[in-house]
Amino acid sequence: MRLRTTQDYVSLEDRYNAHNYKPLDVVIERAEGPWVWDVEGDKYLDCLSAYSAVNQGHCHPRIVQAMLDQASQLALTSRAFRNDQLPLLAKELCELIGYEMMLPMNSGSEAVETALKAARKWGYHVKGVPDDQAEIIACTGNFHGRTISIISMSPNEQYRDGFGPYTPGFKLVPYGDADVLERAITEHTVGFLFEPVQGEGGVVVPPRGYLRRVRDICSRHNVLMMADEIQSGLGRTGTLLACDHEDVRPDVVTLGKALSGGMYPVSAVLSSREVLGVFGPGDHGSTFGGNPLACAVAREALKVLVDEDLCQRSAELGAYMMSRLRTIDSPHVRRYRGKGLFVGIVLEPAAGGARRFCQALRDRGVLAKDTHGNVIRLAPPLVISKQELDWALERLEDVLMMD
Repeated sequence: MRLRTTQDYVSLEDRYNAHNYKPLDVVIERAEGPWVWDVEGDKYLDCLSAYSAVNQGHCHPRIVQAMLDQASQLALTSRAFRNDQLPLLAKELCELIGYEMMLPMNSGSEAVETALKAARKWGYHVKGVPDDQAEIIACTGNFHGRTISIISMSPNEQYRDGFGPYTPGFKLVPYGDADVLERAITEHTVGFLFEPVQGEGGVVVPPRGYLRRVRDICSRHNVLMMADEIQSGLGRTGTLLACDHEDVRPDVVTLGKALSGGMYPVSAVLSSREVLGVFGPGDHGSTFGGNPLACAVAREALKVLVDEDLCQRSAELGAYMMSRLRTIDSPHVRRYRGKGLFVGIVLEPAAGGARRFCQALRDRGVLAKDTHGNVIRLAPPLVISKQELDWALERLEDVLMMD
């Protein structure tokens, strides 16, 4: 079968692939830095970064070389044996982020599931919660993944519809309201799981001081403060972790996506020895979690993040982007919000939804993603230049001013 056009690929995918996504009809075949090219040779500036997975840019040559070098030597041993890359990643990641231990997994959802298991077991073995009574509090507007347990605490009915019965033990409180959080805590509460910036929720930033109040509340009630930094972490908001904006140190952090620079599924949970020490041999695991290929790729991805000062780059370009956006006086825009190179453009209800704007951006060579119907999410790779960002903003202004 010879495929030539975008429609050839779209038709083939629609025929054989489950329709659990509704992507924009652009078929990408190669990428470099912040740019991608489709099967017809058209070039686009990627302003989604695979949901923040390619903070270091597409196919970063150092990460590609690390992957090739490791793949040619050793890809997988399983955790039945040890490998020479996992200890190095564990040390480097813990020292960079500032935690005693880490537990490697593959996807972001697996990292969150691991954190949930750790919190429950910590609750029973350390805090002294009665068996099977542990409760975890999450936030309205959250997105932590799509497993059965995770959708059990999702407020999005589409994510839940048809997948019950749901896992018990979760409670939701309004995002950004520390007073309600404190009132919701009981003697059985073991953890509070939250995103420092809600990505899928529409790049929602909590009120200033919220994270510090959460830290104080969790400390006073002996509840684990659990930050899902899978999208917001590793430079996306202008700091290494989004929690760093308020100088807050969570008890548990989940990382993924940019942990591998988008080259391979790698995730991790970081915490203290008290929390991750609750796991013994056989309590939890993954055939691919901590494999040498993943670890080698992640090690280089972290080095690129540090060596190229991508956190600072995100802070500077993010501030510039927000200042430029606020000069666009579009009748369709209700407000702009975000931190670093993580921005949501909230549209007015009469604007006709965000997807049509994303389609118009695609036609002008810029790839962005709609979320929650009325929000355009912008998250370009952190390696983007100011000139490239200006190029995208010019086209975005044109689109936002259309009828």
